[in-house]
Amino acid sequence: MPLVLISGYPSAGKTTRALQLKKYCEGKIADATAAAAADGNGSSDARASRLKVHLINDQTLGVSRAVYHTARAEKDARAEEYSAVKRVLSRDDIVIADGMNYIKGFRYQLYCEAKALSTPSCVVHIGTHADKCREFNDALLADPDKDGGYEKEDFENLIFRYEEPNGMTRWDSPLFIVVQEDETAWCDQVWDALVGSDGKAKVVRPHQATVLKPATEQNYLYELDKTTSDIIAQITTYQKDHAGEGGGQITVPDVERPLELPATPMTLPQLQRIRRQFITMNRSHSFSKARIREVFVEFLNSEFLR
Repeated sequence: MPLVLISGYPSAGKTTRALQLKKYCEGKIADATAAAAADGNGSSDARASRLKVHLINDQTLGVSRAVYHTARAEKDARAEEYSAVKRVLSRDDIVIADGMNYIKGFRYQLYCEAKALSTPSCVVHIGTHADKCREFNDALLADPDKDGGYEKEDFENLIFRYEEPNGMTRWDSPLFIVVQEDETAWCDQVWDALVGSDGKAKVVRPHQATVLKPATEQNYLYELDKTTSDIIAQITTYQKDHAGEGGGQITVPDVERPLELPATPMTLPQLQRIRRQFITMNRSHSFSKARIREVFVEFLNSEFLR
């Protein structure tokens, strides 16, 4: 069943909205259970009545806000969230991942997990303005009776690094933006988009990039490394030959869609960082070696559009 990724600035009210959605979904499931019992053979109500709701966040995982003070601790916390989501994600579970989820690549990883299980996913962006989040965070830091906010340095760093969801990309779609004035209508929209107004689960077909395959292809990791390295080299050569121009298109062999370069040329360290991110995300997915070029070009184009 659906994976709901909650995303937003620190102290934006993500957990409040996650709890609101959890309560709403549990209410819908309770209604479906009662309707199924009364009907006796109502398939749609019976299907919805079997659903379970899981809320995963820093509190349920026992993760302190202090983890955002160092890159290593934050990376470990993110891995813990990823593992927790993966453990409970199934076709009969609604998983609400209530975290900052501010890194685009991390949202892509979770999207792939849902896709591989043929279950839908969405992103709920809590659109509280940064200045308002700053006010909320300062109030939490000043109140000894509250759980406490983020240290100011960590807070500003997270604001700076936040990669806002983009509904034009498939892993951030469908995207629901919730502002402070919204009440519960957005919960209706999330339920209808992912579960359906009739209570039937929406079926998602996994594509080759997300289906886990047996390790039958020889040298997959070698090809993943070599192919991505060759494409990065092609980009750097093009940029060197067209120094000062910016933008442009590169045709990659055996790939129909061209690479759309950004107006500001990418440095080699930037390109290598994107390449390492792609390799890390796809090391275990093992899509066909023949599709590495195509999938990497698609990933680069999404990065360049950001």
